[in-house]
Amino acid sequence: MKFPAPLLKGRLIRRYKRFLADIELEDGNVITAHVANPGSMMGLKDEGMTVWLSESDNPKRKLPYSWELVEADGALVGINTAHPNGIVAAAIERGDVPALSGYDHLTREVKYGENSRIDILLSGGDKPDCYVEIKNVTLKRDSRHAEFPDSVTARGAKHLKELSAMVAAGHRAVMFYLVQRADCGAFRLAADIDPAYAAAFAEARAAGVEILCYDCHITPAGICLGSPVPVIP
Repeated sequence: MKFPAPLLKGRLIRRYKRFLADIELEDGNVITAHVANPGSMMGLKDEGMTVWLSESDNPKRKLPYSWELVEADGALVGINTAHPNGIVAAAIERGDVPALSGYDHLTREVKYGENSRIDILLSGGDKPDCYVEIKNVTLKRDSRHAEFPDSVTARGAKHLKELSAMVAAGHRAVMFYLVQRADCGAFRLAADIDPAYAAAFAEARAAGVEILCYDCHITPAGICLGSPVPVIP
């Protein structure tokens, strides 16, 4: 995924009301940007952090700026949760995810389960249909581990249960964790943050839901899928 125009560099003043951030640009102007991330963004929202923004030319947008990247611990982190589905879909279509190869069709946002939409449905070929749910991962609390979630997510636990139901119905189901950073050596659950999600994860894995985790290559020019990240039980 390439950004359509060069990103603007700035300094974070504050993030507030979850979806808003005040940022000082390099020219000294202070703007309010949209934050497409409903999580806590733990460790990524401290005052003074270096950030990068995209600017929309859509005159109907109330906030033309969107917060895209932040520098944390010397690494770039992608905070925009609107991007992971497209990043993973493009990687699957290029054949960069061997575990998800061999399908004829890739369809996004397909209704399934209890009033939900699966991020990616893979079908065709000689395999059962494969339901792929994608989660954006940005949390890092030590020198090695990416973690999910960064806040309580009842919706995330619901998705795990619905994936388990797809396996019970004879399909494949995959929980795909996309780590939007490249400085983590392994992935684990943040069970202390959301014990209910950790329990749902264990149940889903026992039910046959497959787990994949990849990191990303990130620059101010774009973001693409990186390498597999080991998942710690």
